[in-house]
Amino acid sequence: MTAEPRGPDRPSGPGGPTHPARPAGRAAPGAGREGRPGSRARFGNGNEAAGEGGGGGGGGGGPPPPPPTPVEAFDALYAHAAPDLVRQAYVLTGRRRLAREAVECAFHQAWDRWPEVAVDRDPTGWVRAAAHDYALSPWHRLRRAHRRPDPPTGCAAVRALRGALLELPAPYRRTLLLYDGLGVGLPEVAAETEASSPAAAHRLLHARQAVAERVPSLAEPEALRERLAELLELGAATALATPRSVRAGGERRVWLWTRGTAALSVLIAAATAFTLATAPTRYEPPLAPGEAVAGVPVLSGPQQPARQDKGLRTHLESAPVTGPARLVPSAR
Repeated sequence: MTAEPRGPDRPSGPGGPTHPARPAGRAAPGAGREGRPGSRARFGNGNEAAGEGGGGGGGGGGPPPPPPTPVEAFDALYAHAAPDLVRQAYVLTGRRRLAREAVECAFHQAWDRWPEVAVDRDPTGWVRAAAHDYALSPWHRLRRAHRRPDPPTGCAAVRALRGALLELPAPYRRTLLLYDGLGVGLPEVAAETEASSPAAAHRLLHARQAVAERVPSLAEPEALRERLAELLELGAATALATPRSVRAGGERRVWLWTRGTAALSVLIAAATAFTLATAPTRYEPPLAPGEAVAGVPVLSGPQQPARQDKGLRTHLESAPVTGPARLVPSAR
């Protein structure tokens, strides 16, 4: 594969791929990790929006609008990011049900940790990382419903790209989607995939090379980006759950985990109390076996009675007085 030409304002670093100039319509990494304006806005804090709409110094303008409640902020984030995340998870897995499940699980985690997500500089990126982690979990191979991908759709080029992506290792597939599909910068890709920048660059280069070997028409990065965008547009068309049901599902999961943890704690406490009540309180050393000294046999106590001895003892104890009747001469 030939290296991409470097632009005058983007020198390539050692060991990493060059970052080509992005076509029109593709946002730079600083404009938002989803390629959309405003994706870095804080969904849980309305001070920024209030400051922009209040006229700056408060002269002549009305009172600033109140900040959104956590429920309103979560619903806004869900409506903004959930459809795109489902398409991304479908591209990563090829399974519609798993894609929807991954997104719902990611928003469950987001609602559980909403104070942390609300003040994050990129809430959409936070949920995206959780959704991608769940979608690419190797444990799904043990589930019969998710062993095979869904039948492909779209034109022949899109189906070929989808097949090539599903043959890539999961880290390579995720790196290629983030960098060429979503326009995320290489440092952000490395941080999201928990890898170093050189490792993420090598994954990207190897993923491009593998896709080019499978689909020669996608050897150029620009052609690959266009097909990836088309594949994302033709992503999973599945009905999403409502934000209220997602929030209720997250709260139900927390409730079940809390009850399960409490029950397990009670069980451990009961087992500990039973052990303390029945365990011996002192150490009783066992008797050491005797040994013969200078031919003198070992001093031992009476042997255990055998079955015949027990039967004879029972017979003697059942006889009158101390034994059977004796012959006594009778005087006549």
